[in-house]
Amino acid sequence: MAEKVATLHIEGRDPIELPILEGSMGPSAIDVRSLLAHGLLSFDPGFMSTASCESQITFIDGDKGLLLHRGYPIEQLAEHSDYLDVCHLLLYGDLPTAEQKKSFEHIITHHTMIHEQLAEMFQAFRRDAHPMAILTGVAGALAAFYHDSLDVNNERHREIAAHRLISKMPTLAAMAYKYSIGQPSIYPRNDLGYAGNFLHMMFSTPAAEYKVSPVIARAVDRIFILHADHEQNASTSTVRLAGSTGSNPFACIAAGIAALWGPAHGGANEAVVSMLEEIGDESRIDEYVAKAKDKSDPFRLMGFGHRVYKSYDPRAKVMKQTCDEVLTELGLQDEPLLKMAMKLEKIALEDEYFIKKKLYPNVDFYSGIILKAIGIPTEMFTVMFAIGRTPGWIAHWKEMLDQKSRISRPRQLYSGKTPRDVK
Repeated sequence: MAEKVATLHIEGRDPIELPILEGSMGPSAIDVRSLLAHGLLSFDPGFMSTASCESQITFIDGDKGLLLHRGYPIEQLAEHSDYLDVCHLLLYGDLPTAEQKKSFEHIITHHTMIHEQLAEMFQAFRRDAHPMAILTGVAGALAAFYHDSLDVNNERHREIAAHRLISKMPTLAAMAYKYSIGQPSIYPRNDLGYAGNFLHMMFSTPAAEYKVSPVIARAVDRIFILHADHEQNASTSTVRLAGSTGSNPFACIAAGIAALWGPAHGGANEAVVSMLEEIGDESRIDEYVAKAKDKSDPFRLMGFGHRVYKSYDPRAKVMKQTCDEVLTELGLQDEPLLKMAMKLEKIALEDEYFIKKKLYPNVDFYSGIILKAIGIPTEMFTVMFAIGRTPGWIAHWKEMLDQKSRISRPRQLYSGKTPRDVK
C-alpha cells in the first residue's frame, strides 16, 4: 500500500483515491490503474507524463543534464569503461569484475560470425536498399537460424539470445553496408576488440587490409556507449511492447530497429549531415541561423536541443571531446563541412537566442560529425545507433519478462461516429 494518495474529485461522483508511487529518484507517479473500474481513462498523447513501467536500468534528469546507467553517470562510464563493460552493466546490473569481463569478452568475441545460410539472405535485397531496411529484415531472421534460444520463459535462453544479438549485430551491420556497395563481406576477427572488429569489417577488403587506429576505435566505442540506453524512448518502448506479447527476442529487437529508423528518433545524426550539406558553405551559416530563428520559416537546425534535456546533453560533452580527438587524428580540422559544423557550434553556445531556448548541441550533432569524418556513409548512421542501442533494448526486454508484465494494451479516447444503422 502506498503511503500517499491523490484524491480525484469529479462533480457528481464519489472521490477516487489513487496511490502515489515513489521511485528512488525522479518524479513520483500517480497509479491510475483503477480508473477504468470507475469508467475513466487517463489521456496523455505521446506519453510525456506517463510512466509505462517500473525500471531499474536507466535514469534521466533532463533539467539537470543527468544520465545514469544502473546509478553510474554516463560521463564516468565513457571515460573509465569500454562498451562491453556497459553491455555487462545493462544486462546484469553491475560492472564486470576482471574475471567476468574476460569471460564476457570471450563469449561476445567468439559469437560474432553468423550462419552461412543467413549470409545468403543478403542476396535477396536490392543493391540500393537502405542498410536499415536490410538490418531490420536480417535481425528478425535470426529467429529462423537460432531457434534453440527462443523460449522467453527460460532464463538461460534469454541470456544466450542476448549474447548472440550483441555479438552479431556489428557483423550484420557491416555486411549490410558491404552488400549495398557491391563489395564482398569481411569475416570478423577474434584478435580485434568490439569497435575495432566492426571497423575492420566495414573498411577492409580482400585487396587491402584496413589498419584500425586506436583513436578511431575508441571514438566508435564511445559512440556505442553513449547510445547504449536512454530510458523509455520510442524504440525501447516498442521492444517492450512487442516483448509483452511473448514474441521472441530477435523479433522484438527487429521491431526496435524499425522504430529507430524514424528521422525523429535514430535518424537525427543523419539529418545533421544533410543539413550541413544543404547549407553548403561557411559563408551561408548566418543566413541559415536567421532562418532557424524565423518562426514562419520551416527550416530547423538539426542537432540542437533535445526533447528530454533542458540543459546540456551530458553525452554531448563526451562526444565533443571525442570529436576533437578524431579530427586531430585525421587532420580534418579544415575540412569544409566540419568547419561549418564547428562554426554552428560556436554560434549555438554564444548566441543569446540559442542560450535562452536552451538549444545546445546534442549528441547527434557531434556523432554525425565524427561518423562523417571517419568515413561512415550517411545511410549507415542510424545503423551505428542500432548497434549501440542493442544492449539497452535487450536489458529492458529481459527486465520486462522478469517482472512478468501483462501484455501492453493502450486505450483510446474515441471521438468517431456514434452507433448508426445501415440503410
